[in-house]
Amino acid sequence: MPFRTFLRRGAIIPLAQAAIALAGCAVGPNFEAPDAPPVSGYTAGGFSATKGADGPGGTAQRIVNGADVPAVWWQVFRSRQIEAFVREAIDNHPDLAAAQAALRQAREVAAADTSALMPSITGEGSATRSQVPLAQSGQTGPSSLYTLYKTSVPVSFTPDIFGGKARGIEADLANADYERFQLEATYLSLTANVVTTAISDASYAAQIRVTQEQIDGQRQLVALLEQQFALGAVANSDVLTQKAQLAQTLATLPPLQKSRAQNRNQLMAYLGRLPSQDRGEAVPLANLRLPRDLPVSVPSLLVRQRPDIRAAESQMHQASANVGVATANMLPNVTLSASGGSSALALSGLYGPQSAAWSVAASVTGPIFDAGSLFHTKESKVAALEQKGAQYRSTVITAFQNVADALRAIQSDADLLKAQIEAEKTAAESLKMSQAQFKAGSTTFISVINAEQTLLTARINRVKAQASRYADTVSLYQALGGGWWNRVDESPASEVKPAGVAAIFTPAGALPAQPTPPAN
Repeated sequence: MPFRTFLRRGAIIPLAQAAIALAGCAVGPNFEAPDAPPVSGYTAGGFSATKGADGPGGTAQRIVNGADVPAVWWQVFRSRQIEAFVREAIDNHPDLAAAQAALRQAREVAAADTSALMPSITGEGSATRSQVPLAQSGQTGPSSLYTLYKTSVPVSFTPDIFGGKARGIEADLANADYERFQLEATYLSLTANVVTTAISDASYAAQIRVTQEQIDGQRQLVALLEQQFALGAVANSDVLTQKAQLAQTLATLPPLQKSRAQNRNQLMAYLGRLPSQDRGEAVPLANLRLPRDLPVSVPSLLVRQRPDIRAAESQMHQASANVGVATANMLPNVTLSASGGSSALALSGLYGPQSAAWSVAASVTGPIFDAGSLFHTKESKVAALEQKGAQYRSTVITAFQNVADALRAIQSDADLLKAQIEAEKTAAESLKMSQAQFKAGSTTFISVINAEQTLLTARINRVKAQASRYADTVSLYQALGGGWWNRVDESPASEVKPAGVAAIFTPAGALPAQPTPPAN
């Protein structure tokens, strides 16, 4: 799907389009989007596939270079609960509503400023009742009493000779572009955070379950040792050692429970809920699926797909247009004005030829001496453009780093999960052997305790490694831009409101009634 025009229908009016066309021949620099970095990959040594492992999160993944990122990428995990979480967050989170309103505000400003390209026409009418003594004119006699009726239609127009107005509108539209990509960045960040937090919740739940299973087993072992101690089969030191181990394992449970509770609170915040509104929905780690194919955009497209890069580019564009505005302010302005109307002592005479009055004027204004104020103002805009250019390059570097980090994490965490699964198997076998040796009297109970702790650590690490593989996939989709170009994230709340004929002719100083924004 081709990239969309980001100021949608209603946001670009013909005057704004004319302003952009005029800006091409206006003073100041003509903005051109920077070229993509001349690289063919994201990492120094790429890879094409990961290793596979048994169990959840162990799917071997394949890198598909040049493939497009899906619009609703979170569906790759094949979890209805995650889809429900994401939809709820999109519908309810206030940050998205704020971004929609900010976009509409920027578009309304751009639409308002396009009026500078058209003549200003006002209508005036008055009726004045006056009494004038003849003494004011050096005469004697009774005062003169009369009513004077007047109408006039002043017209004023300042041609945009040097393109300063066009550059100003260009800056407005660039700012609207910036807010558009800020909306996309908010959308991407929110959806990625929801999925990542749901995965973290699944990881904490699995770690708590593993710890609880270990606690249950240790409690059973304590009860068994106490029975054996009563029969004289084991020493009291063995019972105390196992009780100490149980206490240590119990101590690891509250921190996990606290972390999960705080993570749940964060998830509720992403969903637009309060912590007390947690209904307990969760995503079991074992129910998630890893996508076998991972799309990786070519580097030349990343600068067009990352919303933060596009937002930084829009800021550069706005700064470039502001240089043109400041340059035009240093040059003369021509103002054309005209007024037509009538004056009469009776309403019936307002439209007669003898009551007509009109005037036509032209004026030129320009700076003569301002002690360098306009020059330094322009130079400040040039410096601002250089600043935005440097910030843009920094954003691009960070974006490429994000993709490279995600790719390395996908590769390394696949190896880590495979190793953790092997470590868990080995730890389980070691515990089984230690228990058998202890029963045979060939080893001490301390070796059994150590084997138990090793197995618990291995199981916890395996759960963490499984969750990391899902989180790494989320990070890659986020680093690649999240596929926003394949969907429409805007709602009617971001659209410019139609003015209508009545609003166009609203008297100056009066505000037209605003229609109620349609529901999202």
